[in-house]
Amino acid sequence: MTAASQAERTVLEDEFNWLLKEEVHAVLKQLQDILKEASRRFSMPTPGLESQLKQENFILGSSTMDQVKGVLTLQGEALTQADINIKVAKSSQVMHFAFRDDKQWKLQQIQDARNHVNQALQLLNSRDESYHFKTGAEVNKLMDAVMLQLTRARNRLTTPATMTLPELASSGLMKMFTPPMPGDVMVNFYINLSKLCLIVYQLHVLQPNTTKNFKPAGSSVLHNPGAMFEINNSKFEVSHVHKVECVVPWLNDTLVFFTISLQLCQQLKDKISVFSSFWNYKPF
Repeated sequence: MTAASQAERTVLEDEFNWLLKEEVHAVLKQLQDILKEASRRFSMPTPGLESQLKQENFILGSSTMDQVKGVLTLQGEALTQADINIKVAKSSQVMHFAFRDDKQWKLQQIQDARNHVNQALQLLNSRDESYHFKTGAEVNKLMDAVMLQLTRARNRLTTPATMTLPELASSGLMKMFTPPMPGDVMVNFYINLSKLCLIVYQLHVLQPNTTKNFKPAGSSVLHNPGAMFEINNSKFEVSHVHKVECVVPWLNDTLVFFTISLQLCQQLKDKISVFSSFWNYKPF
């Protein structure tokens, strides 16, 4: 090895050691601060202090014919109240439903996203400032694990769960309301990005001697008019679908935090890859 290449290797080694000792921990601290802010947005009340978690009211709006109006009350991951007016398509009669006082509906998407954020924080907290990273591979492994949790958290908010119509008809959500939902109306709530969405399905019963070709609909986030399903030996068809939604600002905040955090993780991995030539001399 020439003196020049030896000197270059020494410089690379010093820079790489500085990266492992100083810059990695600076990035980890930055990630912790951002994800703590994200976690605070999902904040859960401590036992006995439920009232500390802010209740927020959201008015559901629609660009269609105002067939559905409502106000939703969100407290963390729980819908604590839903006040919904549905205008029946045929008669223009308005039906009013609200959650029973003893019921609230947990939004699983928010719960799961929060859990993934907290798992990412636990991974970061497992490497405090006194920890010495020995190789780039070790840093990459940590970044990959953190990025996996953050991607899962983001995906839970951006990708609502699909459901079949029979699953929706028999879900606990149908038992939340007073007065009880009639058999020809179904509702579903879900998160899509920073929006809280309500879907209302109006149904009609298919007669046993119907000439229609009965084709049960599969699993979907949103079922269109004409979708058919069978439950308790009765066949139904979706006649009308109404979707209303409202923006939840703190969900938008968390999605921004996820994007920034994922970029920081990737930038650190990119810096480490710059030293790949150095790893040719040193076991990676």
